[in-house]
Amino acid sequence: MADQDAQDRNLPASAKKIARSRAEGQVPRSRDLPHFAMMVAGGAVLAVGGPQIVERLRLMIATGLHFDASLLARPGFLGERLVDMTLAFAAVMGPVAALLMLTAIASNLASGGWNWTMKPLAPKFSHMNPIQGLGRLFTGQGFGSALKAVLLALVLGAVGALVLKDRLAAYVGIMSVPLPSALAYAGQQLMGGLVLLAVALAVFAAIDLPLQRQLWKRRLRMSREEAKQELKEVEGNLEIKAKVRAKMREMAKRRMLAAVPQADLVVMNPTHYAVALRYAEGRMAAPKVVAKGADLLALKIRDLAKESKVPVLQQPVLARALYAHAKVDQEIPAALFGAVAQVLAYVYQLRAAMKSRNLNKPDMPKPHVPPELDPHNKPGWQPEPDEDFAE
Repeated sequence: MADQDAQDRNLPASAKKIARSRAEGQVPRSRDLPHFAMMVAGGAVLAVGGPQIVERLRLMIATGLHFDASLLARPGFLGERLVDMTLAFAAVMGPVAALLMLTAIASNLASGGWNWTMKPLAPKFSHMNPIQGLGRLFTGQGFGSALKAVLLALVLGAVGALVLKDRLAAYVGIMSVPLPSALAYAGQQLMGGLVLLAVALAVFAAIDLPLQRQLWKRRLRMSREEAKQELKEVEGNLEIKAKVRAKMREMAKRRMLAAVPQADLVVMNPTHYAVALRYAEGRMAAPKVVAKGADLLALKIRDLAKESKVPVLQQPVLARALYAHAKVDQEIPAALFGAVAQVLAYVYQLRAAMKSRNLNKPDMPKPHVPPELDPHNKPGWQPEPDEDFAE
């Protein structure tokens, strides 16, 4: 069953699954890279500051082991001396420990990047079950990790044994020289052995880092069913968002239609476009579009205008230009000021004539609309339904 499941998971992980994996603390980490980095950092510390560290430790030990009768007779002296030696040791080795800790952090970041999560710290009681632990050991990944660890131990042990065998006579001869010279010589021999161990670790790290990345990607591979389920979840969210946007557009459309009775006039292109305009002199710098629509919505605006006794003028070119270039609840474009002013003046004259019962109605104006503002002069232009209500 496990082999069949592995065969089914042949699709690369999606961005969502990778993000979820990182949130759970699953990132590609190479254990050999921090080992190599810390060995190099430790060797560099010994090479650069080894003599100074040894000298400070020698002084600390010499001072700590200096006693006389008056000091020993004082109560609490041994406790004070122990505290002083501890602080002196921390002052010497503290920077070294801090450097190694920063090296370990940097090497882990280099292999898997920064990933802040507390989930790996949560207790997992299944990991305490020895039977399940044995089961994980005999999986392909567990067996590979164990084999790599054994191989690394054998290689490092062999390198260490060869170095010790080659320099055994030199280490024996150290006992015949003074202590300072012996420590210096031992440090030189130790650096030579560390270099060989670092080379071995570098080879393992160079192999392990890309291997861990590949294994991580393999663990996250998805089956077709998982991909379909994830896509379904995403599409479900998109459907909800689409429904919310449609509801918002419907509410905006209702508010727009409610403003039609307060308009001063409606300009139409007999049935395709309708634009309702309002202008309050002294309160508006220019006429404002309170509603507009195409096709069925245009007919709805026309009917509402007639019910509210709002003048409806047949001005095809002007209606098309206003529909294409003006926005609802915004002022009309400056290029259409003159044309709109003519139709507004006609409406005001018509109202004045009707109020005075003057039978001589003013002539219908023929406003000039710049040809470049007429969308019919743009090949392929089509109105987008409810374009003003899209997000």
